[in-house]
Amino acid sequence: MLALQGDFHEHIVALQALGVEAFEVRTLAQLEAADGLILPGGESTTIARLLIAFDLLEPLRARIRAGLPVWGTCAGAILLAKRVPALDRPPIGAMDVTVDRNAFGRQIDSFEEALTVTGIEGGAIHAVFIRAPVIRNPGKGVEVLCRLQDGRIVACREGRLLATSFHPELTTDYRMHALFVDMVREAMATPPPRTARARTATA
Repeated sequence: MLALQGDFHEHIVALQALGVEAFEVRTLAQLEAADGLILPGGESTTIARLLIAFDLLEPLRARIRAGLPVWGTCAGAILLAKRVPALDRPPIGAMDVTVDRNAFGRQIDSFEEALTVTGIEGGAIHAVFIRAPVIRNPGKGVEVLCRLQDGRIVACREGRLLATSFHPELTTDYRMHALFVDMVREAMATPPPRTARARTATA
């Protein structure tokens, strides 16, 4: 759980409710120990700056390239995107989408809505939107999981990357967290690709 800023504690509570070991990530050693990582909601500009200040940006990019499952919620979804027009620091830039910050307006314009999400069984989830972003221009490898009635994208997945515009951690419905835990377990069960050197050594 990236714990530089934002509502990371609520995510930890959700994961613990599912029986998952969860810990805060602020150092390189903690990042390297993680089997999956959640980027929480908060201030995307602040988290982007802190990733640089804590020397975590490049190591996180490297771990994502190596297959680390990552889920970004709200500000975290902004940071995951390759294209963020209004961000004053570089995002992580891993998911092939464009994300517009504060697309629904200010905090006073926050709202809640029941949404059907692909991959989530048991009916609609209760989604909380707070100064939420909107996801646009998904690349060919990006699966759209949820749209609002007006067609705007609020959840998507690309391989081991998951992004949601809303805050599942602010409810007691932990099915989105369970989906991400399944993604992490699937990644852990898949052996990493061997390098050419490793293949030579075992030939």
